Amino acid sequence: MPWSQISIPIEDQRRARARALDLGISLEEYVRRLIRADLGEGPRTAEVSALFDLGDSGGSDIARHKDGYLADAFDANANG
Repeated sequence: MPWSQISIPIEDQRRARARALDLGISLEEYVRRLIRADLGEGPRTAEVSALFDLGDSGGSDIARHKDGYLADAFDANANG
């Protein structure tokens, strides 16, 4: 990602860092959000957290037993 360097008065920087900390984000992310808010909606990217808790596996055990399932599939392919 291209980057830019900007100068911010020390007191504004201190307050911005404190606000970012309150939000649980980096100063860089805080500044990016301010810019996007000022400029209006641009291209949106999904938050990583959107990938989690999307649904119920229905009790699938694939994560626990994937190695066995793969071995069975390879054996079936080799013998069939």
